[in-house]
Amino acid sequence: MSDEVRVLIADDQALVRGGFRMILSAEPDVHVVGEAEDGRRAVELAQALRPDVILMDVRMPGMDGLEATRQLLGAAAADAPRIIILTTFDLDEYVFAAVRAGASGFLLKDGAPEDLVDAVRIVARGDALLAPSVTRRLMERFAAVAGAAPAPPAMAELTERETEVLTLVARGLSNAEIAHRLFLGETTVKTHVSHLLGKLGLRDRVQAVVLAYETGLVRPGAAEPGDVRTATTREGG
Repeated sequence: MSDEVRVLIADDQALVRGGFRMILSAEPDVHVVGEAEDGRRAVELAQALRPDVILMDVRMPGMDGLEATRQLLGAAAADAPRIIILTTFDLDEYVFAAVRAGASGFLLKDGAPEDLVDAVRIVARGDALLAPSVTRRLMERFAAVAGAAPAPPAMAELTERETEVLTLVARGLSNAEIAHRLFLGETTVKTHVSHLLGKLGLRDRVQAVVLAYETGLVRPGAAEPGDVRTATTREGG
């Protein structure tokens, strides 16, 4: 991927698409390559234009954003676009399912313009995006079925340190914050994250968070972010 981030906007409201285009086009390193009014068109344009990032509304007529996300990410192709799910304040079933389908995160549609630009850049460089204001509610949904999903055999291949890092990733800490907690260099943390994602066959940090909650490795409410070091010791770090 070049330094320029190619973005496709998929939303059934023309005003929303126009607003997002105006915000993103003002950035020298972002290029909006197309707009889609529904999921089917989003899939078509994604295959034709090869964007780096897709802003995908979940509620669209015909094929919705969830099905479009499944179709684009189902093959887990190396060159598949990164998808940011656009949602309103109320978290719904679509967002929950879209993250499970492989979306790189989600963003509130009524957020600040700079949040939109930051989100595109964050996801384009391969990181995951979890909007803080709705992350807890999303994770509580995953925690509701915690333990229901058996841990994949690959989890047994993680080192003690990798398991500890996975726990902290699932609690929402950045690489810099994890480095501070574990007294490691940030580059070392990035290496641990890369290794554990590879061992588990995961696409990005969002999928790592999902796995950690679904298998019961992490549960909400066990500790606040300021006490994660104690929590990881207790929870098998």
